[in-house]
Amino acid sequence: MPQPPRSPFTALARLTGRRPRALLGLTLLLLAGAVVLGGGVADRLRSGGSGGVVDPASESSFAADVLEREFPAARPDLVLLVTADGGSARVDDAEPARQGRALAARLADVPGVGGVASFWDARAGALRSEDGRQALIVARVGGDESAAERTLTDEIIPRFDGRRGDLDVRIGGSLAVQREQQTFISEDLLRAELIALPITLLILIVVFGSAVAALLPVGIGVIAILGTNAVLRVITEFTDVSVFASNLTTALGLGLAIDYALLIVRRYREELGRGRDAPAALAVTLDTAGRTVLFSAATVAVSLAAMMVFPLYFLRSLAYAGISVVVLAALAALVVLPALLTVLGPRIDALDARRLVRRRSPRGPKSAEGAGWARLARWVMRRAPLVATGTLGVLLLLGVPFLDVDFGTADYRQLPRAAESRVVQEQIRDGFDGSPTGTVDIVAEGPGDGELAAYARKLSELPGVVRVESPAGRFTGGDGAGPARPDRVSGDTAYLTVVPGVEAISERGKELARTVRAVDTPFPAHVSGASAALIDTQAAIGRGLPWAVGIIVLATLVLVFLLTGSVLAPVQAVLLNALSLTAMLGAVVWIFQDGHLSGLLDFTPTGSIETALPVLMFCLAFGLSMDYGVFLLSRIKEERERLPDHRAAVVEGIRSTGGVITAAAVVLATVMVAIGSSRITNTKMLGLGVALAILMDAMVVRTLLVPAVLALTGRATWWAPAPLRRLHARFGIAEGGRDRPPEPPDAPPAVRAEQPPVPAGSTPG
Repeated sequence: MPQPPRSPFTALARLTGRRPRALLGLTLLLLAGAVVLGGGVADRLRSGGSGGVVDPASESSFAADVLEREFPAARPDLVLLVTADGGSARVDDAEPARQGRALAARLADVPGVGGVASFWDARAGALRSEDGRQALIVARVGGDESAAERTLTDEIIPRFDGRRGDLDVRIGGSLAVQREQQTFISEDLLRAELIALPITLLILIVVFGSAVAALLPVGIGVIAILGTNAVLRVITEFTDVSVFASNLTTALGLGLAIDYALLIVRRYREELGRGRDAPAALAVTLDTAGRTVLFSAATVAVSLAAMMVFPLYFLRSLAYAGISVVVLAALAALVVLPALLTVLGPRIDALDARRLVRRRSPRGPKSAEGAGWARLARWVMRRAPLVATGTLGVLLLLGVPFLDVDFGTADYRQLPRAAESRVVQEQIRDGFDGSPTGTVDIVAEGPGDGELAAYARKLSELPGVVRVESPAGRFTGGDGAGPARPDRVSGDTAYLTVVPGVEAISERGKELARTVRAVDTPFPAHVSGASAALIDTQAAIGRGLPWAVGIIVLATLVLVFLLTGSVLAPVQAVLLNALSLTAMLGAVVWIFQDGHLSGLLDFTPTGSIETALPVLMFCLAFGLSMDYGVFLLSRIKEERERLPDHRAAVVEGIRSTGGVITAAAVVLATVMVAIGSSRITNTKMLGLGVALAILMDAMVVRTLLVPAVLALTGRATWWAPAPLRRLHARFGIAEGGRDRPPEPPDAPPAVRAEQPPVPAGSTPG
């Protein structure tokens, strides 16, 4: 059989095949270094007080920075909920009061803890529940996030949590919420890996037959995950990285590595089945499937890189993780996997697990493999208008709930109902007059005493305001209700606290923040707090979203044009990819915002969706859908170059890739569902939503809508004007390795499909 023509990919095949053991040895050394370097990355990832979803250039961030610098104890992040023991005991009784004051004093003595205030402090009498049985001690834990969490874990929880004399103490506040969230994420991620890995391996054994072949994609995934952890560890030296990056690393590391390895291993075995020797089979594999992997990685990386346009470190850090894992998965698939295939040789088919159940019957010819996909493609193309219209209608219908989306931000309700910090926050919400940790904070620059008092009085008269704490005193309903607070002034800067009577993360909370910002003042005033930060986050995403979508669409159009040389195919790819996401976006609103299936999935609906999460899910799901689109288009284009008949090329492309795309989608969906088993609501939403998008794309869009649309557009699918054809001829991505001459245009598909039998254990089409 003639050898494939020379190309960079065949050169890579020769390079990896010449010294495979040396290459694998170097890989093991690099992997050991990655394990050492990335071993402590989990401790450096941030859950963040704002979750990384606040624009650092916004008004709320500016005010928060001023408060942190000038009034470090102004924004309490630690709450001790103190309950008096006994049915009739009250916190203002003599003995509970004595013990409460002693408790607050001990907390103030903890290194790093400042700004301690309690109900028993005369200036903070509002920190008592309406029934008088509970009181609050609030404080600010100093240092960066890691130092604050160490103080909480090592000093505060052991010394204060639980029964203390006649008082029962429970710990809450944003710092405790962050700590529990990070703990749950770490535990859930480990459980997800323990669930996903054996199921993934079982699926791969079914697909490949050989246990040895099935282990190769898992090995590539491990390389991608460990390598990305090392990269993230380095990145944390320069910028913040969200703890959610670890979830994305695991999901993409396993999913994409398995996708790429599936494509390469299947094509390699396919070429061996055509009678090529191992070096030639590897060369053709990299020159075809290898090009597809490189192109697919580029499209996924561009989709994830689009998140870099947003100033929110939550999205930017997930872009860091996503780009790293995509690049490493592709690199491992193109370099390490060929070396493994060379070393294994025929042993790739060892440990054939399917021999235990395989019937003793002769294998059919290659043409029988993938025959079901071919029949489905022909059936769809014969009924293209009906299938296209029906599928399009169903997808659009599934996306309708997203029209009613209401964006919010994550809070303590992300945690399981029994989490202590959530229980504390709920008791504060239900039993106290306003929340001391859900306030609207205001930084005033250069105010006069009279101006400040008038401003505070005006704020206290706003609907939804319980009280206002200011340097001029406490105000309720326009009346003075407390003494002046000189500790709320630092130089020319003063700060005020508006205690709301509404939930901070709600439409009423956002409206209150907007109203506060709209109050006229004779001096500069900057508003912060959870509701103000949410408004600023939505504005930042609104500004960045057109740029992100534009980058994704433009890059996809260019990359698909380089692959196909067509004008219409890139447009089809973008539109069909977008349609594959409608079910995901609709389900996110219907389930997680509106609360359907909340009992089954065990989460608390909040009536809103985390503002940044749909952006992440869109970029991630679009890239993964494009991954499968590239697999299919690449094979159809390859067959199209070999066969002038457009419909036959579409059928052959689907026949050849239907099995591998479905297997890859099931594996990746399994990983995402395992991630979606998390007890944290946003992680559950991310995992289950993306899993749904993947399955809809692979099993509905690629099998029904794509062949129907290609049948409707016919040969025009591959048309391009002469200047663009010349551009593609010079810069386009051409597949090589198909050394058989083109068959006549009138050759029947059955003749073209006849090929030599494939060895036992070969992957079904």
